[in-house]
Amino acid sequence: MDREITAIKPQKRNPQRVSIYLDGQFAFGLSRFVAAWLEPGRKLSETEIEKLQHDDTYEIALQKAMQFINHRPRSIEETRRRLKDKGFDDAVIETTLQKLIDQHWLNDLDFSRQWIENRNAFRPRSDWLLSYELRQKGVAEDAIGQALDQYGGDEDELAYQAGIKKAKQCQQETRLGFLKKVGGYLGRRGFHFGIVKPTVERLWQEFGLPAQERLDETGKMERNDE
Repeated sequence: MDREITAIKPQKRNPQRVSIYLDGQFAFGLSRFVAAWLEPGRKLSETEIEKLQHDDTYEIALQKAMQFINHRPRSIEETRRRLKDKGFDDAVIETTLQKLIDQHWLNDLDFSRQWIENRNAFRPRSDWLLSYELRQKGVAEDAIGQALDQYGGDEDELAYQAGIKKAKQCQQETRLGFLKKVGGYLGRRGFHFGIVKPTVERLWQEFGLPAQERLDETGKMERNDE
């Protein structure tokens, strides 16, 4: 039996949703987008009611995913996990993800590019560690490899940039202490020994002498110039 819409009221807690009243009683809530074609006096069949609620579930999933993506870039798998945590079933999740992919809101290659560029700019690390981090985000190996080929940096230079701050912190260390601490730091950033060793030597030459010794050396050079 058809039921008549007797009122459509905005929800106080969420202005993007409305409450639908059928035959004088609250029946269910809908997003404004799904409810856009409804108006008081219209009669709905049970099939139409079910479809409205079905469409609303998909709209809620899409909005939840958009909120998640807008906070910062996300991978497809991260977004899938988020929707699963919110209690959506697999059919709703996969349909929502495909819509976001089709509309270019989700793209694992672009996500990987942004991840790599951000790391290289602010917290440099090796390609190996970048690959590990992206795998943890659920990015496929082919997308990771393509992103590193296109957007990865020179590992020797990245290791040097990564080590500068640590080298400055270790300026008062003995040479052995400096090599051990800065080398260990670069190792934890995923750089292999063949890159770590020459990088640490370079950093020692630039930052390893205590400040007073560097001043003394500068003074000697100036006196010699005289």
